[in-house]
Amino acid sequence: MITFSINTYKQRVKQLFSYIKNGIAVFFSNDELPMNYPANTFSFRPNSNFLYFFGLPLPSLIAVVDFDEKKTILFGNDVDIEDIIWMGNQPTMKELTMLAGIDEARPLAQAEIFLTEALSKKRTLHFLPPYQLSQQLFLAKLLNVPIQEVKKQASVALIKATVALRSKKSPEELKEMERAAEIGYLMHMEAMKRAKEGASEQEIAGIMEGIAWAYGKGPSFPIILSQRGEILHNHDHSLTLQKGKLLLIDAGAQSNSFYASDYTRTIPVDLKFNEQQKAIYKIVLEANEKAKEHTLPGVYYRDVHLLASKIIAERLVELGLLKGNADELVQLGVHALFFPHGLGHMLGLDVHDMEDLGENYVGYDETVERSSQFGLAYLRLAKKLEPGYTLTIEPGIYFIPALIEKWENEKRFTDFINYNEIKKWIGFGGIRLEDNVVVTETGSEFIGKRLPIHIEEIENLA
Repeated sequence: MITFSINTYKQRVKQLFSYIKNGIAVFFSNDELPMNYPANTFSFRPNSNFLYFFGLPLPSLIAVVDFDEKKTILFGNDVDIEDIIWMGNQPTMKELTMLAGIDEARPLAQAEIFLTEALSKKRTLHFLPPYQLSQQLFLAKLLNVPIQEVKKQASVALIKATVALRSKKSPEELKEMERAAEIGYLMHMEAMKRAKEGASEQEIAGIMEGIAWAYGKGPSFPIILSQRGEILHNHDHSLTLQKGKLLLIDAGAQSNSFYASDYTRTIPVDLKFNEQQKAIYKIVLEANEKAKEHTLPGVYYRDVHLLASKIIAERLVELGLLKGNADELVQLGVHALFFPHGLGHMLGLDVHDMEDLGENYVGYDETVERSSQFGLAYLRLAKKLEPGYTLTIEPGIYFIPALIEKWENEKRFTDFINYNEIKKWIGFGGIRLEDNVVVTETGSEFIGKRLPIHIEEIENLA
């Protein structure tokens, strides 16, 4: 049931004690959520922080770490005969504590009693920002505050400790991420083979999702597969593939232990690039590979993002879409008309790893602040890279009609943008190329086998 050894989970909790010295921390495993009526639930996904520290992929559990008493408690209920009829025999609470290295088990109803008593004694309650409504309601009642105030009272100390521990992946975690990468590879390769004129976007997306479930816990996020690649997170799959169009596929998988992969490839329908597509594709590929070369320990990822942005700006000047000096274009944010998102994000148990804890805690720290500039403001990871960090590299170029029209109407950067030339590219779509890497002591390495990415590799699949 649990992915790693009992010692792994005990060691993780022990490390938590080195960050927080007093009070109690509460972790929720998540509840099952109804799809259209109570008994018909969505596929259960455990809370990643609960999973990291305790490893139990089960619903309706609450774990408490008592920093003063130096012990852990698991609150939950043993199943009764009615549960067994429908679900079969399930591990007892006692057995679960033995699997996860937790000191004792208590009935779920006692969790509120225990925490209320702790608060009455003025003990500090640490919790992470809850995203499920049931957890928000539980905490709102416990703290006697309006539900909208709950997240504001989340423990910054526990957030920072969790980010510090989860950011650096251990060798055993990397093996799980490699399994997720293998599934993601299979998904994308199958999609590439099926990217032929007349094929259905929905059918290809469905086949990819089936592969994700056949070998793991399903997609790591809803699949993005569309000929409208200029829509960054396009989950509509209603179109039929047309020759001459680009198909952007952004998809990944969860391993059986819930570790994630996240890849993007953009390919032409029928796998043959025209000259216009090659021109933009080569720019994005260069930005991707130069970014990989500079993804090194001790380097700020914001600087890698700016390097990729400069490459994009330089090449778009050469194409006549932009005018001026690339450094100035990036400094002003002119390039963001074509590259309006960040270069990448942390990856792990979540596809946007630890995003529930707050991007500014995960991707930023006291040495680097989030920019307010359009485009750069969306950079999820900016801080200095360290060995063990796992992340994505995903530059892109998009021709977004609404954004182009808005900027032109506002007369933005008219000295730097050739709007008349850009209009010739409306309908092109977008290109994004995304790889998953781990930072090592000397550089960075791809996680798993790299998907075909060079033009000749893709065309040879035809």
